[in-house]
Amino acid sequence: MPTPELAVIGGGQLARMMQQSAIGLGIRVRLLAEGPDVSAAQVVPDHVVGDYTDLDTLRSVVADAPVVTFDHEHVPPEHLRTLQAEGHACRPGPHALLFAQDKGAMRERLTDMGVPCPRHRLVETPADLEEFGFPAVVKTTRGGYDGKGVWVVRSAAEAEEAFASGRALLAEELVDFRRELSALVARSPSGEVRSYPVVESRQADGVCAEVVAPAPDLDPALAEQARELGERVATELDVTGILAVELFETTDGRLLVNELAMRPHNTGHWSIDGAATSQFENHLRGVLDLPLGSTDARSPWAVMVNVLGGAVEDLEAQRAVVLAAEPDVKVHLYGKSVKADRKVGHVTAYGPDLDDVLTRARRAAALFTEGAPHD
Repeated sequence: MPTPELAVIGGGQLARMMQQSAIGLGIRVRLLAEGPDVSAAQVVPDHVVGDYTDLDTLRSVVADAPVVTFDHEHVPPEHLRTLQAEGHACRPGPHALLFAQDKGAMRERLTDMGVPCPRHRLVETPADLEEFGFPAVVKTTRGGYDGKGVWVVRSAAEAEEAFASGRALLAEELVDFRRELSALVARSPSGEVRSYPVVESRQADGVCAEVVAPAPDLDPALAEQARELGERVATELDVTGILAVELFETTDGRLLVNELAMRPHNTGHWSIDGAATSQFENHLRGVLDLPLGSTDARSPWAVMVNVLGGAVEDLEAQRAVVLAAEPDVKVHLYGKSVKADRKVGHVTAYGPDLDDVLTRARRAAALFTEGAPHD
């Protein structure tokens, strides 16, 4: 295999979509995959199967790769510091990734920066939680995603499962919010920064269901505040590549930071078809310190709807049905086996009329998930 320009740790759909952009840019990628047939291993020829928590495995994968980036934020930070000491540029670095890995550290750092966050406290006992007050959202500080490791509780008794997990826990106020927004930023090591339009993300059972770009009826002043927050967090935390800042728009018109992700993010998938430069291409450009691409939208509206595992077991067979029914909708399948509520792909529609775009995207996703469209 030729010498890689970039090592990617993690073989999920984010790495798979990075490879699409890498092909166009002529970037040679080596992948560390969790298994021989995971999503990204199907499309990256130069891949190694191994454990990302094993330092020797990491060393073997990145041996001749000058730059390392990630499909997820779970690589042990001490391993990343070792790789850096051995001459590999980890982007983002362990000093930044800490704040995506550990919600407690993230909350402390953002609060020190004066970034608006929900009221919060680390809790070790039910008594701590009682003192914090109810209702509350209790989260594991590490490892939670898509609603996992998150509990909405209104009494200490409802938090028994959280405390029984044996994990470090963070309590946050239950925010009265109007909707969830996401500010997506690309940043390079040389300090170039570009922001995408602020989007609205809509959740179902703790999982992102659809994203509307740009967020409808968003006050321009709030949109600018969200953009400034994203760029400030990216710069002050020294994030390289893509940063997603997930936000609450409260019912009284404020913005509060909910979560950070330092990699391409579900709320940016619309950009593959809806922006001049996708989040995946700008992530690669950013971590390799190449000039960043335009983040302008191609169309007034774009809607991304996740395809979740459901009644349709053979997605490839269903593909023709979807393309015939919605020929202008863009389909992205991840090469995953179908399991209930698993993210197995997404679809994106775009155009000048939001209602039409929403209808087309939702119909296409429903054909993949349920075998019948939503009217």
